[in-house]
Amino acid sequence: MIPIKDENPTRHAPIATLAIILACAAIYLFWQPSPFADTSADTVFNVEHATIPCELREGRALTIDELRATFDQFSRTEACGAGSPESPQAFADKSVWLSVVVSMFLHGSLMHVAGNLLFLWIFGNNIEDHLGPLRFVAFYVVGGVVATLTHVALNLGSTIPMVGASGAIAAVMGAYMVWFPDAPVRTIVAFFFITIIRIRAKWVLGFWFLLQFLTSPNSGVAWAAHVGGFVFGALVALAVRASPELQRLLWRRSARPAPHSRWDPTGGAGYAWFDR
Repeated sequence: MIPIKDENPTRHAPIATLAIILACAAIYLFWQPSPFADTSADTVFNVEHATIPCELREGRALTIDELRATFDQFSRTEACGAGSPESPQAFADKSVWLSVVVSMFLHGSLMHVAGNLLFLWIFGNNIEDHLGPLRFVAFYVVGGVVATLTHVALNLGSTIPMVGASGAIAAVMGAYMVWFPDAPVRTIVAFFFITIIRIRAKWVLGFWFLLQFLTSPNSGVAWAAHVGGFVFGALVALAVRASPELQRLLWRRSARPAPHSRWDPTGGAGYAWFDR
């Protein structure tokens, strides 16, 4: 199932969502070395700029010996601490903690960035509509950090760079599932034949979430980051929906209180949710 559009109107232009989409696209096309072909330059770039679990565990950049153990032998096993303790760091000026945020804007392929930004566009505009641009950006970044740290916690010895916005986008999807579970989502379904049907968001997002636990450990997909981000987003959304104080603090003043799961197909006065 590939979602292509939700039928969930907004009251405000998704300024922050568009800004994040444009930033990710520009960084991929104009800063990353080889947007249309995977080259050794991409590997060097990712090691220099992206999050690496071993670096966060050790509080330093990888050494040359650790890089040789990781890439020269094409070994995906734990290489953290490999080689001589005196081996110099490959990128001594790298800020390993800043890389946690930088990684959210890097991607591994054209399909990777296109798929992530499609999901962000479908589900992000409604979350921004209720939080407002600044709170949405804060939610997005914190969700991405939580997602990254979830991956790191389960892969402390890994020396493989982690790139992609999918952990932060998973947080957006988790909030969407709580706030808009019955919103219709136009979805491409391939099962003997290809068709486009409307499926409620809770089924689309629930199916996506369950798929993360079926991901092969050797697929190169940071499934733990997806799970961590999604759970974070869902918990924040549940807390906001249950707390009038959080609603006053986080909810955009021009938006209604926390939405419920009943869907009004007419949209009311240009707004798709109504109170129970």
